[in-house]
Amino acid sequence: MKYDFDRVIERRGTNCIKWDHADLFFGRNDLLPMWVADMDFESPPEVVEAIVSRAKHGIYGYTARSKAYHESIVNWLYRRHGWKIKEEWIAHAPGVVAAVHIAIMALSHPGDRVVVQTPVYYPFFKAIKETGRQMILNPLKESDGRYSMDFEDLERKVDSRTKIIILCSPHNPVGRVWRRDELSRLGEICLNRNIKIISDEIHSDLVFGNNKHIPTAMISDEVSSITLTCVAPSKTFNLAGLSSAAVISSSSELLGEYSSMMSTVGAGMSNVFGTVALETAYNNGERWLEQLLEYINGNFVYMRDFLKTNFPELRVADLEGTYLAWIDFRNTGMSVEELRSFLYEKAKVGFEDGSIFGEEGEGFMRVNLACPRAIVEEAMKRLITARKSE
Repeated sequence: MKYDFDRVIERRGTNCIKWDHADLFFGRNDLLPMWVADMDFESPPEVVEAIVSRAKHGIYGYTARSKAYHESIVNWLYRRHGWKIKEEWIAHAPGVVAAVHIAIMALSHPGDRVVVQTPVYYPFFKAIKETGRQMILNPLKESDGRYSMDFEDLERKVDSRTKIIILCSPHNPVGRVWRRDELSRLGEICLNRNIKIISDEIHSDLVFGNNKHIPTAMISDEVSSITLTCVAPSKTFNLAGLSSAAVISSSSELLGEYSSMMSTVGAGMSNVFGTVALETAYNNGERWLEQLLEYINGNFVYMRDFLKTNFPELRVADLEGTYLAWIDFRNTGMSVEELRSFLYEKAKVGFEDGSIFGEEGEGFMRVNLACPRAIVEEAMKRLITARKSE
């Protein structure tokens, strides 16, 4: 079956954040929104059909997660990533952001230090602040548009008060898929310093070309024993509104601490449609995903080549993973405020301001490419028209 990712679907009027509530971020709703990390594509038809079938039952009471639900997670992770996990390694969460909050509370105490690698997914900042922990910045190193971990800086900054590092793998927003040697070095440091790893792997299925996602916990049994891995079908299959995620660890101690804290905050209930969607997507969504990856990569290549020809001052980071392009506008000479004005008032494109991912993101923009090609083309047209009017 050939899936139609070119079809433009009207999302306005569905109360979606990206299209109906852009004013929350931009102060206006007249932009072409390419910011919030969800897709403008329908979820796989098998998922839609399963949800409709369940909805027709008409009773939406308290729902358990079945053995088949757990098996779908186990089988998916093995098929896609070669990661052999056991059902008893799986705990749950309403979503990965909630899982990160809960994991921080479970694995540390107020005042403890938590490391993040900026520029990085900004809800991590909120999770650390709201749980009363101290945030330690370990900025990524950037060279010619490519990012790497700064292990020397990390080793200098961690101490006995450092209890956790939050790893974004693949990395949002810079699009890196971490290599085995990078993950091994990070794991070695964490083992030596008694630091736990919260590995956010929500984008792990969205990897392009010859790049391969390696689950952090696959590096070694020792690294697995200090790692809580967060996964979900939400990015992969456009299911963010259905609140279903999994937290995985081979350590019964870590998983027990996480599960206990989840119970304490009352976050253990399942979503009746989320469970159906996860199980169906993981069991029947692989062919759809393969076509999606090809399409999004095509969007990236189109945008990269267009900007290289028509806006050569911009530098686009290689997209190894995620559907989020990371564009460097610094060579335009515009300040952060001037760049916002150029994009939001003149071009009227809703790219996401890189500065919210940390000060290392100033002068950058994150662009969501999980949309029909026509939207990418329209964004490029608006960008060039605005540039010519300067």
